[in-house]
Amino acid sequence: MRTAHVNRKTKESEVDVKLNLDGSGQIDVETGVPFFDHMLSQLGKHSGFDLTVRTKGDVDVDSHHTVEDTSLAFGQALREALGDKAGIRRFGDAMVPLDEVLVQAAVDLSGRPYLVHRQPEIVELIGTFDTTLGRHIWESIVAEARIALHVRVLEGRNAHHVFEAQFKAAARALKDACAVDGKTTGVPSTKGVL
Repeated sequence: MRTAHVNRKTKESEVDVKLNLDGSGQIDVETGVPFFDHMLSQLGKHSGFDLTVRTKGDVDVDSHHTVEDTSLAFGQALREALGDKAGIRRFGDAMVPLDEVLVQAAVDLSGRPYLVHRQPEIVELIGTFDTTLGRHIWESIVAEARIALHVRVLEGRNAHHVFEAQFKAAARALKDACAVDGKTTGVPSTKGVL
């Protein structure tokens, strides 16, 4: 089973993440930040991963620590669930439309963290959610998962759609990259490790 269970505890938050890469998109997410819950739910559903997240954070201060620590824990869970990465496709990409928005995402489960993130200027708040956290979510996931991720918003103006399409596109790219390729044996790298 390609699963992981990560618990991350700091003075600012306590995060518990359970991830099954070979699930069916079963999602149960509660972080105390409703919009972020909605985005994590997109990530789980559209990747086909089973994802359970419980976070208790200092949301009375703001949502930064909760969002950051949850993203770090998800990234760690992804890395751990992938194990040695033998037999996976390694690369994945997706182009996802959502009404006026079009997002392209590509991922390499390379073992090397790198992020390229492009999105247009959008409003600073979606409800009470701080949209400046968007790039930081991806940075945190990438850092702990140790993957290369490119996310480009090619078109779009509605902030909610811009965010949601990014999570859906990244989810679809991850689904493809994490898939077990029945034709590949061993680790898909001439280095022999990822």
